[in-house]
Amino acid sequence: MVVGPVTRRHRVVPSRRNYPGPVRDKTQTNSVEPGDRLIRAGVLVFFIGALATLVTVAPFLLGTTPFPTYMFGLSMLMGVGFVLAGAGVFRSIGAGRRQARVGR
Repeated sequence: MVVGPVTRRHRVVPSRRNYPGPVRDKTQTNSVEPGDRLIRAGVLVFFIGALATLVTVAPFLLGTTPFPTYMFGLSMLMGVGFVLAGAGVFRSIGAGRRQARVGR
């Protein structure tokens, strides 16, 4: 429990004058960074694998006949999508580090 008055601090927002390094005036929303396509493809493949996993597990929960073996193979797409997205993240990190090294 607070006994005294609660102090409110003002949010300190750095201006362009005292911010270290160059600051862009406008953010480009349509710029594609290295690794973005890999991340998007990985997310898509992951969700396809997740859907295949749900379809594969459903007959076991419902007590019906299981799907063929290739459906279990499609379930492995979750892992493939995860690896693709991870590779995209690492590629993006590498590009950011290279850009920071050049910008010094």
